[in-house]
Parts: sequence; structure tokens; C-alpha cells
Amino acid sequence: MECQECHNRPATLRFSQVINGEKTDVYVCEICAIEKGYMSYPDEGYSLHHLLSGLFGTTYDNIQTASDSQTEETQCSQCGMKLSQFKRVGKFGCPACYETFSEHLDPIFRRVHGGNTTHHGKIPARIGGTIRIKKEVDAYKEELQRLIQNEAFEEAAEVRDKIKELEAQTRGDDA
Repeated sequence: MECQECHNRPATLRFSQVINGEKTDVYVCEICAIEKGYMSYPDEGYSLHHLLSGLFGTTYDNIQTASDSQTEETQCSQCGMKLSQFKRVGKFGCPACYETFSEHLDPIFRRVHGGNTTHHGKIPARIGGTIRIKKEVDAYKEELQRLIQNEAFEEAAEVRDKIKELEAQTRGDDA
């Protein structure tokens, strides 16, 4: 559903108003909710949006002054979301925002993932053995390709042997 205020972003919040006994639902995006006074950002407690704003190294107060003083700002061509709005809200307005703000995302992902830009997730304990071995085999195969390209054939042979050993373990588990 589209935001009933700006008509640019998807509505993420629903507010119910009762006026003279008549209930009306208003669907708005978080940015419009703050701007129109449906909610006040600093008084709402600690949320995911606060966390993401903290990862950007910004607070609600300094976002306002920074965006006012900035003359040219990155803006999504599809939904019109600006970088300062993304930093304040903590989520994108549309899929095109990922490409528009991509150069600003890597530092955030590095902080969130402890220096890496990819998230590998957790492996369930009950089936973890086989999955862990398969991931290890995949990592060794990448290493093997790198060693072959660098013509480090002795090391590549050692890695190849490790791969064969691990693959034998997974065949033994499947049988």
C-alpha cells in the first residue's frame, strides 16, 4: 500500500483516528509519520531504525542540520528518497535505492558484520556436520583455483588432498 501523505513510498505504519465516534485509518510511511507529527522519532524508544542511524554515525538532531546545509544530495530516481531520509529512517523506499545508495552501504555492512560485507548465517546443530564440511569443501575449492592461477602447484596438491578427504567424509555420512 502506498503512503497516503507523500504517495512516493510504501506505507509501513497504520494509525487509527477516532473523530466524533467515526474511526479512520491512515496509512503512512515512517518519514511522513514523523514529519506530520503522528509520532516523534526521539521519544519512541530504541528501535532498529535507531540502530541503523547509529551505524551511520548520525543522530536525529544532526541529520536535520546536515541535510539542510547540504546543497546537493544523493536521491533515488525511482521513489525520490534522499540519503538523509534513509539515514534517519533506516530502510529503503524501493528496490532501486539499493543501487542508488550502494556506495554508502559497504562501510555499514563492514561494521554490522565485523569487517566482512557478507552474512553467512548460522548452521543448525542437528545437521551442522554435513553442511559445515560442504562449506569447508567449497572454500578449499576456491583456494585451489586461486593457487592454480598463481601456479603454486605443490600447495594446490595439498588443498586437493584435503578436498578429497572431506568429500570422503560426506559420502560416509550420506551412506
